[in-house]
Amino acid sequence: MQRVRITNILHADTPMGEVTVMGWVRTKRESKDFAFVEINDGSCLHNLQIILDAGTSGWEDLAQLLTGTSVRINGSVVPSPGKGQRWEVKAHRLEIIGTAGPEYPLQKKRHTDEFLRTIAHLRPRTNKYGALFRIRAELSFAVHRYFHERGFYLVHAPILTGSDCEGAGEMFQVTTLPLDAVPMEGGVVRYDEDFFGRPASLTVSGQLAAENLACALGQVYTFGPTFRAENSNTPKHAAEFWMVEPEMAFATLADDMDLAEDLVRELVRYAMDCCREDLALFAQFVDPGLMATLETVATRPFVRLPYAEAMDILVRSGKSFQFPVGFGHDLQTEHERFLTEEYCQAPVIVYDYPKEIKAFYMRHNDDGRTVAAMDLLVPRIGELVGGSAREERLDVLAARMAELGMRQEDYWWYLDLRRFGTVPHAGFGMGFERFLMLVTGVSNIRDVIPFPRTPKHLEF
Repeated sequence: MQRVRITNILHADTPMGEVTVMGWVRTKRESKDFAFVEINDGSCLHNLQIILDAGTSGWEDLAQLLTGTSVRINGSVVPSPGKGQRWEVKAHRLEIIGTAGPEYPLQKKRHTDEFLRTIAHLRPRTNKYGALFRIRAELSFAVHRYFHERGFYLVHAPILTGSDCEGAGEMFQVTTLPLDAVPMEGGVVRYDEDFFGRPASLTVSGQLAAENLACALGQVYTFGPTFRAENSNTPKHAAEFWMVEPEMAFATLADDMDLAEDLVRELVRYAMDCCREDLALFAQFVDPGLMATLETVATRPFVRLPYAEAMDILVRSGKSFQFPVGFGHDLQTEHERFLTEEYCQAPVIVYDYPKEIKAFYMRHNDDGRTVAAMDLLVPRIGELVGGSAREERLDVLAARMAELGMRQEDYWWYLDLRRFGTVPHAGFGMGFERFLMLVTGVSNIRDVIPFPRTPKHLEF
């Protein structure tokens, strides 16, 4: 008999008759004549109750049904007299697939997040992390659906790159050179003996590749892993994370802001509509104000503030901030949270930043001081989206690269986009893990990605 997933049984309108279910034991209660066993197969938050009578095939193995044991059950779906579930299964046969002894580390019902990070291979079996990774899967699908419905083409940006998109230099280097005998000449590494014949790194962004494709296909997006070798142990930073990065030809900064706002709003609505059961767990146990926050994001217009005005608000606030405020300073998390949670009480898009604190590719405004850049800020998280109009004027871009000491020969292909049929274009990047933190109320990025990569932490 073909296996039936537990979610299909629990959400059925009528009993399904004879079924085979498989899963892991969560709890067991037994008496002389019968036992109640709850199992979960990961398909939904709720467990399925199994009724096992004495004498049923497999009853003799009841003592081995410890938490974490995997089982196969053949039985009949019947109405459940218990609260909180409509159906249960009366077992005809129980078979143990894999035992889990008393040393199984998830015996207790509640564990700290810190402990669960040490057993990342098992934490998806808990209610919290099972729910979280189902939400992650649903919202990954929602990202692709959103862009597909709006005529964007998915493109796959390279993970190995010779370009530093952000210009910060915090990149993981990739090499085939023998590290115990790196070929040197005059104190300089001889990259001509390396695989690519030049320095190579893991990408920090798919943006530059997406720009190339947008200038041919019109509007594209990438959704893939990116890497930063920043030695940071904050709750918002990881060495490996996923980015959603659309790029649009014939687009302005205003178009960019419109798309970012619409994307965030639609994804939040999707989560509220399609992940209700799993979100309820986070609203109950992680963040009591979660649903109110999501309702605000889904329904209230985002506030748009020029950077200079945002800085004036911070200066006039009378608040004692740890980091300085004023024109020329970058916004820090404490500033972003004040703007979104206290002053505007809504998501905020800050735009037109000083050129000195932004990347080389951002379009210069006519004032000579600022660039057409924007950051979308949300409550509790701070920056969620960062984007800009891209500098499409060859002379302005070349001058900016020279000002920053960048080698134009390393970006000859990027400059070609400005030489041959240049067009205004714009795009942004949204950190997918930060978006999941917004949607679930989880406060640490390590807990919204299955296997977090952080300084001195690399498993699997």
